[in-house]
Amino acid sequence: MIVVAGEALIDLVVTADGQRAVPGGSPANVAVTLARLDQPVRLLARLGTDEYGRQVAEHLRTNRVDLGWAVRAEEPTSVAVATLDASGQASYEFRLAGAADWQWTPQELPELAGSPATALHTGSLALALAPGAQVLEDLLASERHRDGLTLSIDLNLRPSIVTDRAAEQDRVRRQVPLAHLVKASDEDLAWLYPDRSVADVMAEWHAAGVCCAVVTRGGEGAWLLAPDGTLHEQPAVRTTVVDTVGAGDSFTGGLLAALADLDALGDRPADRLTAVTAPQWAALLRQAATVAALTCGRRGADPPSRTEVETLLTAES
Repeated sequence: MIVVAGEALIDLVVTADGQRAVPGGSPANVAVTLARLDQPVRLLARLGTDEYGRQVAEHLRTNRVDLGWAVRAEEPTSVAVATLDASGQASYEFRLAGAADWQWTPQELPELAGSPATALHTGSLALALAPGAQVLEDLLASERHRDGLTLSIDLNLRPSIVTDRAAEQDRVRRQVPLAHLVKASDEDLAWLYPDRSVADVMAEWHAAGVCCAVVTRGGEGAWLLAPDGTLHEQPAVRTTVVDTVGAGDSFTGGLLAALADLDALGDRPADRLTAVTAPQWAALLRQAATVAALTCGRRGADPPSRTEVETLLTAES
């Protein structure tokens, strides 16, 4: 079972035709992607009891995301206003003050030792916004020390919310070495390190103890730096883009699902990831890129099923 920790919020998607409220949040989108790829997944989230919170919870249950560790919170549900331009590219404005997602306490976290969890994935605003970010960071540090499951982080930075670049550099420098797998977009890194190359950042993460560093590059595809230091490149899978909402999250979910299929998640995580071969890394990247492409081909964060992914991969092989 893969555990995903972090925000589950409402996206108010604004287009020329009006607006609609749909469940979202990067970690929640990753969890839904994993569930649709037939991976057992449990979401560690704080869900508001307001109408938006009920909508989010129903969406997650409908998609077979286990909410057994979710906290029902009195605070309101976070809202992200996603405005789509003519090309389908999304820009975001967030309404987060006092919302449920960021109020974690240590007492609300489960005991992962002895559970069926093989991996813990988190990231995005959940690792950036106080006070809950510190609680989740402490959880990562504890689990890294225990070495009992694979730890994954997606930076998914939001400079419109967390605007202090130097503070974000410090946070990322502190949190990245806690994970075995770290993913970022080239846009994340361009903002975070405007004077550094992507390759340099990936190499630094590798030296800090990250087994696998992944950078998505939009229409240019993705790079993956494997545990042995080999760089793998995956071109973008061709698709007609409707919008890019949830594309990065679905890539992350696709990658984690493919690793789970290889039994590459679990205890002794560094050993498991080191055992993945070069052809397997290529196949993993191809699956993740295919999941992302299928998501871009339809409206909103609507990841594909396992059958849809396998059908497209078979057709292109």
